[in-house]
Amino acid sequence: MRAVLGAVVQIFEDFRYTDQIEDGDTALLIFEARVGDRELSGVDILRFEPDGKIRELMVMTAPSARSTPSSKAWREARRHDLASITTQRQ
Repeated sequence: MRAVLGAVVQIFEDFRYTDQIEDGDTALLIFEARVGDRELSGVDILRFEPDGKIRELMVMTAPSARSTPSSKAWREARRHDLASITTQRQ
């Protein structure tokens, strides 16, 4: 576990947990971070032994929705729509 956390500290910047979900012997820790100029989102999936020790850890990451080309296109479209609405009101 220390090796994993050590790698996280070296690779991810601005690492922060944003949510936690627990059910039975499973916990999901949702996080956001940055690697260079790329934002990413991810989840740590932890499964516990009956004594509380971690039995399994799975880390999944994906580019943040804010940094994907489609989200940039949506932001541009919304900006254009807002500009036209503002112009129509004046």
